[in-house]
Amino acid sequence: MRAPILMFALALAPLSAQLSAPSRTEIEAMERNFDQKLQRFSMDAPVEVLGLTRGLYLQGYGAAFTAEVNLVQTPGISPFRPTLSKEDIAKVRAAKLRRLPEIKNLMRDMLVTSAGSMDRVPMNERLVLGLFLFYNSWEDATGMPHRITMQAPRRGLLDVATNRQPRTALDSIIQVREE
Repeated sequence: MRAPILMFALALAPLSAQLSAPSRTEIEAMERNFDQKLQRFSMDAPVEVLGLTRGLYLQGYGAAFTAEVNLVQTPGISPFRPTLSKEDIAKVRAAKLRRLPEIKNLMRDMLVTSAGSMDRVPMNERLVLGLFLFYNSWEDATGMPHRITMQAPRRGLLDVATNRQPRTALDSIIQVREE
């Protein structure tokens, strides 16, 4: 009698492991959600989404999402405008410097929101969001990050999302890396 029960339990073991991971459909839903948030970030000065969000689930680690953006729409170089003035280049730099704290706040919000939506990611695993920042060859990107990565345990993000932790706790929950 024990043998059939044991065989049944072993047969179900892979099924329970499969159910714990988010499906590709769930990952794609988060990709679309992140793209929409980036595209709707500011109607007055939109972020250019250059590379749509891509996500994947890493068993035992968590879910990671990346996208490529240009923080501000920049004037283009063309045959009619072969170069930009130093003043134009300085304006673009200043606009991007102003935008950096705003995009970091958006990334934090996106992580908190994803903690509630990605309910099949185990609580002890992480959610990661990385943005690659685009710079034109003529831009002065000195001292500015080319990539911002934020990651945090899902449990900590969910605690903030459900008001079990204050929003100020995000500074200690989320790890931020700029390169």
